[in-house]
Amino acid sequence: MKNKYVVLMAGGILTATFVVAAFIYNNNVYNELAEKALDNASLLVRDYSPTIGNAEAKVTIVEFFDPACETCKAFHPFVKNLMDSNPGKIKLVMRYLPLHQGSDYVVKILESAKMQGKFWETLNATYAAQPVWAAHGDPQPERLWMRIGKVGLNIAQVKEDMANSIIIERVQQDLEDAKNLQVSKTPGFFVNGKPLVKFGYKQLQELVESEIRRNY
Repeated sequence: MKNKYVVLMAGGILTATFVVAAFIYNNNVYNELAEKALDNASLLVRDYSPTIGNAEAKVTIVEFFDPACETCKAFHPFVKNLMDSNPGKIKLVMRYLPLHQGSDYVVKILESAKMQGKFWETLNATYAAQPVWAAHGDPQPERLWMRIGKVGLNIAQVKEDMANSIIIERVQQDLEDAKNLQVSKTPGFFVNGKPLVKFGYKQLQELVESEIRRNY
C-alpha cells in the first residue's frame, strides 16, 4: 500500500514538473518571439501591404498567409467576424508567405489584382476555389483563372503585371520579413506587434480582445 502511494506521489511530481517545464518553455518561446517582433517592428507592415478596416483603428492584426493553406482559409471568415464584432477598432494587414507548391504563382495574381483595386474580392474567390487549384501533391494554380472571372478583373492586365519586377520584389520582401520575424508556418498572426504563439481561434480572439481593452 505504501509503495502505491509512493508511486502515485512520484507520478504527481513528474506531472507537475512537466507542466511547469512546459509553461516555462512556452513562456520563453513567447518572450523570444515577442522580442524578435519588437526588434523588427518595422518589418510587420509595408506600405504596399493589403489593408482593410478603419485606418485609425488602434488594434492591428497582421497575418502572414498562404492562399493554398486550408487553415488560412478557415481563419479568414473568423478574422472578418472579429472585425465586424468590433466596428472601427481593428484593421487587418495581409502579408504573403507562399510555402505550398504553386502558391508563389497565386500570390502574384493577388498582388496584380490589388493593383486594380480587387485584392479582397480575388482573395475570397481564391479561397473559395482552393479545392480546385490547390490539391496537395498535385497543385494546378492555372485552374484559378476560370474561378476569378466574375471578380471584375482585367485578366490580360493581371497576367502582364504578374511579371512586373515590382510585384516579384514585394513577394520576396514579404518572404524575407517573415523569415526575420521567425514566421515559418501559416497563418502567422501578430496583434499590435504581439505574436500569436499558442495557436487557435480562441487564443487569437483573446489576444485581439485584450488589445481592444488595452487601447479603448
